[in-house]
Amino acid sequence: MNTINAAMLSSFAPTGTLRVGINLGNPILAGEDPVTHQLQGVTIDIAREIGKRTGLPVELIPFKTAGNTVDAIKAGNIDLVFVAIDPIRGADISYTPPYIQIEGAYMVKANSTLNSNEQVDVVGNEIVVGKGSAYDLFLTREIKNASLLRAASSQAVVDDFMSGKGNVAAGVKQQLESDAKRYTGLRMLPGRFMVINQAIGIPKARPQYESTTAYLSEIISQLKQSGFVAQAMQRHNIEGAKVAE
Repeated sequence: MNTINAAMLSSFAPTGTLRVGINLGNPILAGEDPVTHQLQGVTIDIAREIGKRTGLPVELIPFKTAGNTVDAIKAGNIDLVFVAIDPIRGADISYTPPYIQIEGAYMVKANSTLNSNEQVDVVGNEIVVGKGSAYDLFLTREIKNASLLRAASSQAVVDDFMSGKGNVAAGVKQQLESDAKRYTGLRMLPGRFMVINQAIGIPKARPQYESTTAYLSEIISQLKQSGFVAQAMQRHNIEGAKVAE
């Protein structure tokens, strides 16, 4: 399937403009140029490529967190999001296959007695995580003994942690490492506690969502195979992630 018909276009972008939710809470996916204040990143490149292939004008709508983008697509205010594949979100969102895989990691104080991911889920430990993030959703399901303390966003995790909340910080490995540069006395636990598959999501409430998902899935497959995604990651100096298989 290399074409999109009128019914799919109307379902996909009912306003005639493809409204794309951009999550600025994950620096691997998107960011803002400090000088021009223009949005930039892998997801912006993919969104524009989809606009080019569909013939639709693209409106990039920034959000501070992934949770905010999910709320917006549920409300019908946007047409497409770039979010982590998650079964809870999947009740309302139809996903393509992943285009990028991102590592989730833990960070602790330098003097912490914790030295491995396996030591985290213990009674008495408190994990600070961004509210509504993929890491929050995953840890909510998987953590059985430790407690979760939710920061307002992924960007606020390290600041909350350094203000005295919790004894473990959780999130995007790259985000934690970047935020940790503003402080001293922090270290990452080795390895990762999860791998997050980032994909395109569209609302299941739309009448043609299944055929539209199939169309977008083929585009994502082509962008991975052609090297488009890998080149975008290199162009935006992305580390801590890889092109999804």
